[in-house]
Amino acid sequence: MDCVFCRLIRDDTATWIARGLSTCAFAPLTPIAPGHTLVVPTAHVTDVFDAAPHVLAQSMALVRRVADAMRSALGAEGVNILNASGPSSEQSVPHLHFHVIPRWGGDNFSTWPTSRSQHHVEGDPPSRLATALAAERAG
Repeated sequence: MDCVFCRLIRDDTATWIARGLSTCAFAPLTPIAPGHTLVVPTAHVTDVFDAAPHVLAQSMALVRRVADAMRSALGAEGVNILNASGPSSEQSVPHLHFHVIPRWGGDNFSTWPTSRSQHHVEGDPPSRLATALAAERAG
């Protein structure tokens, strides 16, 4: 497999923000805000559906550390944390990653969707989700 993020980690060619045994953080090639950072597990994991719970927990712990550093070092007033997982999600790199984007008042861009999905799901989606989670816990 020729994963661009695995290659960056293996070849040590990223602009590193943090490096650990299980997770790392680096600057993207084209940041959308000063300090925009990608947080990834060091082992190849395709997306949230492929990730073990401990991998997600370790990744989110580093996301939190990066977000805290954005507030203290960059004066960010907030952050957006973005992830796309799966073929219909617009995931551009098939390696689990979280964009941590610092935000300031008047920074003149939005990461919030500007339209709504046209997809229809039969029945009551919140009830279907609650039932699926309850069945998972019981099973």
